[in-house]
Amino acid sequence: MNSARCIHDLKSSLGEGPVWNHGEQALYWVDINGQIIYKWQSDEEEPHAYHLPEKVGCLSMRERGGLLLGMENGFFFFDETTEALTAITDPEPDQPDQRFNDGKPDPVGRFYAGTMSPEKGGAAFYRLDTDLEVKRMFGGVTTSNGLAWNLDETKLYYIDTPTKKVSVFDYERSSGVVSNGQTCITVPEGIGKPDGMTIDEEDMLWIAFFGGSIVGRFNPDTGEWLETIDVPASQVTSCTFGGPDLKTLYITTARKNLTATDLEKEPLAGGLFAYETNVRGLPAYTFLG
Repeated sequence: MNSARCIHDLKSSLGEGPVWNHGEQALYWVDINGQIIYKWQSDEEEPHAYHLPEKVGCLSMRERGGLLLGMENGFFFFDETTEALTAITDPEPDQPDQRFNDGKPDPVGRFYAGTMSPEKGGAAFYRLDTDLEVKRMFGGVTTSNGLAWNLDETKLYYIDTPTKKVSVFDYERSSGVVSNGQTCITVPEGIGKPDGMTIDEEDMLWIAFFGGSIVGRFNPDTGEWLETIDVPASQVTSCTFGGPDLKTLYITTARKNLTATDLEKEPLAGGLFAYETNVRGLPAYTFLG
């Protein structure tokens, strides 16, 4: 059986957004509800926790140092040394009930991230350019989630969780424009909701299923389900490749809204998990602004 192992039993309310910094051999991820960024270097026993004044949905490395964050109130820079936050811009100042969720840099260093809304279709998908100007890519989003670019940098894969599908867009590397969105994977019933996502060197997608206790590997060209990784926590939120050879799949989980009975059955919920794969992932891109 392909089962992930728990490497940090953090009991996060909503663990999310793992990013591997290959240069530092360090994994970053967040507990959204706990307002925490975690950083764990592979030669350390325990991760370091940075406590923030509001929820952070996603992060990326920044070429100039520190991190770029997508938070409740827009985009911010974060200085790991001083723990100072610097506001960049908030594209939804009139939407206090919405926050940024998943986000990643693209192959040329722009940052793409979407918001989530309590109202169906009330959120949107944005691009933060390297000059720090923000552009609204499209609306009609409910819970913006997983992102991945293919190897030849012509496609963007994207998840809006309640749709229970993965969309593929034409991606124009030079301009950053995405267009012609189509469904490439329809999620079968009964395996949870598609959440975070990553891609491997064979252009196959790895998708975390919230409520499903699994990560699935899929062929986006055919929609075929290729492999299943079991996770001893039902709320599987995201995944990314890391380790020296980029063959370790790191998996984040949550425990929000689980009952005491639920937690007796899955005491490791909210932990960070790892699974050794037979395929390499791709290095994370960096924000160049």
